[in-house]
Amino acid sequence: MVPVVIYTTRFCPYCIQAKMLLDKKSVPYTEIAVDGNRELRHEMMAKSGRHTVPQIWVGETHVGGCDDLMRLEYNDQLDQLLAG
Repeated sequence: MVPVVIYTTRFCPYCIQAKMLLDKKSVPYTEIAVDGNRELRHEMMAKSGRHTVPQIWVGETHVGGCDDLMRLEYNDQLDQLLAG
């Protein structure tokens, strides 16, 4: 399985929803919490070009945010991306 990285904040409902989908699918992920950490938030923004959370990567592919992750799942493309 391809590694998954998700930048989050603690109380973001979209972050929680994205993690719930990954947990439901038993997908392990590395969570990088950017709460109050300006350096990590800047790192996320530099990598993604976006300032909102969550920002999700599957391997080297930047998926985007929660809506993007859900769209992949809805279109039966997420499992293929996770498999590499």
